[in-house]
Amino acid sequence: MIDPHVPSSTRGVTRARGAPEPGAPPPGDQGGPARLPVRPGTGRFFVLACVFVCAACGLVYELELVALASYLTGDSVTQASVVLSVMVFAMGIGSLAAKRLRCRAAAGFGAVEAALALVGGYSAMALYAMFAWTGDRGGAWASGSHCLVVVFSLAIGLLIGAEVPLLMELIQRIRRQDAGGAVADLFAADYVGALVGGLAFPFLLLPLCGQLTGALLTGAVNVIAGGALVLGLFRQDLTRRACCLLLAADLVVLALLATAAVLADDFERAARNAVYGGDVRVALRTGVQEVVLTGGTRGHPLGLYLDGRLRVGGRDEHRFHEALVHPALHGPRARVLVLGGGDGLATREVLRHPGVRRVDVVELDAGVVRLARRDPALSALNRHAFDDPRVHVTVGDAFDWLRRTRATYDVVISDLPDPGITPSTKLYSQEFYGLVRHALQPGGRLVVHAGPVRSRPRTFWTVDATVRAAGLRTAPYRVGGHGSGLAAGLGRTSGASRAPRDWGFVLASLTRPPPRGDPGEPRPPGVTGAVPAAEARAAAATRVTGLPPSTLVHPRYAD
Repeated sequence: MIDPHVPSSTRGVTRARGAPEPGAPPPGDQGGPARLPVRPGTGRFFVLACVFVCAACGLVYELELVALASYLTGDSVTQASVVLSVMVFAMGIGSLAAKRLRCRAAAGFGAVEAALALVGGYSAMALYAMFAWTGDRGGAWASGSHCLVVVFSLAIGLLIGAEVPLLMELIQRIRRQDAGGAVADLFAADYVGALVGGLAFPFLLLPLCGQLTGALLTGAVNVIAGGALVLGLFRQDLTRRACCLLLAADLVVLALLATAAVLADDFERAARNAVYGGDVRVALRTGVQEVVLTGGTRGHPLGLYLDGRLRVGGRDEHRFHEALVHPALHGPRARVLVLGGGDGLATREVLRHPGVRRVDVVELDAGVVRLARRDPALSALNRHAFDDPRVHVTVGDAFDWLRRTRATYDVVISDLPDPGITPSTKLYSQEFYGLVRHALQPGGRLVVHAGPVRSRPRTFWTVDATVRAAGLRTAPYRVGGHGSGLAAGLGRTSGASRAPRDWGFVLASLTRPPPRGDPGEPRPPGVTGAVPAAEARAAAATRVTGLPPSTLVHPRYAD
């Protein structure tokens, strides 16, 4: 009698050429241990190295989406929250979906990495293209970039989430170990890779390659790592046809990424022309922001864009800077502090007043200051203000500089980005204005550019409430009537209909309301007095009462 648990002998049985050994799994069945071309220890090392690379690439995709979405909208907190929450949710769904691929873990992982490389690599280019060519159409197109951010976050999250179960299956097929130990090894490599990717993005990829090429390069690394692991280590788990298909797919993805990288500069120029028009003269990325100069030659008005926002419009920038500076300079003005104003235009207006002995300018971006000094059109517009011996420029953060300084001033001019832009909110906080208060001499004045009044009254009156909470007495006012050149607003370069149509200012002093104007003093052509009565009444008509001040831990400028 034959024991049913003992296989019968195959001695004397002839096996057809190419047939599998008796009891061996058919090709593509990954039920047993993997047949590796290297020792199991070396194979585990290669799998963990691939986990490391894939984790680094995944975090780069994530940070690239956050950075580009924040650049397109200006609200970094909201965009980071949307991208991270959607991506983490999608990773959970991707992990669940990958359970169906565990029986074909090698082929599934290779396909996931090829798809992730293509989607992640092209994500920055697709987002920028959507913003550049559809951002000014209005209607449903106005939110196109926001929707695309969510779509890419979902797609990338799904693919990243599918990696871990498949990699777990592959590492267990090399050498079985307890689940806890395998998870620990896998997550250790994953977290270290995430650290490297997170540091490489701001310190290496972004400054050296930029967002477009950096994303494409990351995609290339991603597809090479995934393809090398599957085709080099687990090729015995794939049929010949599956190997050829995966190799072809990886080569196609690499070719598409390489083509996009070669054309990235041309694409960026075309997109920039779509955003800014065809009159771009200077486009550079400093360590702080993207700076673009348009016009300024052959009678074309000069435009200065910072991170895609029109900061200076040559046709009517005089009106803005006169309204910002001249009301505050009624009274003592020997020492003046300009916070921001790296374009030199506020300083130009300060120097028009007699009695000014020293002007300190604190600007975060050294690149803007260099342009203001060296660019022929911009330096002519600011009348070479930074060459005046009374002017002293410091490159640094205005908040930190005020914390360190012991100097006091007759006038402080806050020529800073709009408070609705998230990185600027601390420069419109009660703590910031408290530091300014300590820097004012008795009888000193502060003037703040507080954004548009008509389109964003809540933000404007929050600035006023915040200045008052710091112990200053305020006189708000507005100047309206933009021409075709818009300046100093939150509005993007596209969608001119949504751009602000006025400027709002808050003038403040320590002990008494700021002066309403000196009828005997010559007035600049764009302004009707220190705080013109009509402009003050126009601002007061929009007043929103009961607003709490904005603080560092509770910013209140999102409207």
